[in-house]
Amino acid sequence: MDEDPVLLEQRGAVALVTLNRPHVLNAMNTAMSERLGEVMDELAERAAVRVVVLTGAGDRAFSAGGDLKERQSMTPEQWTRQHRIFERTHHRIRNLRKPIFAAVNGVAVGGGCEMAMSTDFIVASENARFGQPEVTRGIMPGAGGTQLLPRYLPRGLAFQLLMTGELLPAADAHRWGLVNRVCPAGELLAEAMRLAEVIAANSPAAVQQAKRSARMGLELPLEAGIETEIECYQRMVDHPDRYEGVDAFNGRRPPVFQDAY
Repeated sequence: MDEDPVLLEQRGAVALVTLNRPHVLNAMNTAMSERLGEVMDELAERAAVRVVVLTGAGDRAFSAGGDLKERQSMTPEQWTRQHRIFERTHHRIRNLRKPIFAAVNGVAVGGGCEMAMSTDFIVASENARFGQPEVTRGIMPGAGGTQLLPRYLPRGLAFQLLMTGELLPAADAHRWGLVNRVCPAGELLAEAMRLAEVIAANSPAAVQQAKRSARMGLELPLEAGIETEIECYQRMVDHPDRYEGVDAFNGRRPPVFQDAY
C-alpha cells in the first residue's frame, strides 16, 4: 500500500497538489484517484486557497496514466468500477470553480495527459511529453482524451496522436498550443508558483467568474456565450471586490480582495 499517494501543501493562497507515486511514474491506482478526488473536494471548500497547482513527484513523470499492474488481474466488472472512480476524479478537476493548472514534469500520457488537459492550462518542463497511447495497449482513452485533445490541437494532429499512440514533445506541444510555456526542468515549479501567485493576487471571485464564463462559452454559439459573459459580469457589479478594486486603483494602492469559495 502506497503512503500519501497525493500530497497537499498550502503556500499562502496557492495549493500545491502532488501526485506521489514516483516509483511507478505517478501511475494512477485506485487509492490515488480516490485521494485526489477527496483533495479536490477539500480545496473547493477551503476559502483561503485561491489557485491550485497540480504536479507530479520527481522529474520523470507528471503521470503515466492508469496503473496497468494493478489492473492486470481485474475482471471487466472490476475494471469498470475502478474507471468510474477515475471518471469522478477527472470531473472534479474539470469542474473546480477555482483556477487550477498543471505543472508537467516528464511524461503525461494516457490518463495523465487527460488529467493535465482537464485543468485550465498547462506549463511544462523541457523534458515533458504528452500523448494518448491507449490504442497500443488494446484500449482507447476514456477520461476525456478523445474530446479534449482535438479541442487543444489541430484536428489532424489530434487524430494522428489518438490513432498512433505517438507522444508529443514539450516544444511541439507548446508550438501547437497544448502547453502555455516551457521551462527548464529545474525551474518548472518555481515558474508555476510565480504564475499562481500572479493569479492569486487578483480578485478570487472575479477570476472564478471569468473562468466560468470562458469554460461555458466554449460550448456555446457566440451570442449565447456573450449572454453567459454578461450574466457572470453582473455578479461582480455589486460585489465587494469590485468596490475594493476600483477604490484601490483610484487610491493608487494594492487592492485587498476577499477570499471566495
